[in-house]
Amino acid sequence: QVQLVESGGGLAQPGGSLNLSCAASRSDWDFHAMGWYRQAPGKQRELVALVPNGGNTNYGDSVKGRFTSSRDNAKNTVILRMNSLKPEDTGVYYCNAKALRRLGIDDYWGPGTQVTVSS
Repeated sequence: QVQLVESGGGLAQPGGSLNLSCAASRSDWDFHAMGWYRQAPGKQRELVALVPNGGNTNYGDSVKGRFTSSRDNAKNTVILRMNSLKPEDTGVYYCNAKALRRLGIDDYWGPGTQVTVSS
């Protein structure tokens, strides 16, 4: 079993920045993609960023131009750099890893880390 652990969540002011990191407990798994989803109170979980293996990062529309994500395949880690934060960015951020399987893709999730944007 692989565990994903997020770190770096906390409180930020509007217009500020915050960085999140996620590390997998195993480095010998090949993940099709790693990235981030988030869920605000009362709202459905949404894509933040996904970094595929050997491809370009896919960003959710609401964070394009403000957030960047990168992946270290050797370490099975993924970083999320959040800039120009807005109150609407508040929510629980979940690390996600997608593993290729015979019939599709399996998702693995971290426990989540709270990000609060407020003045």
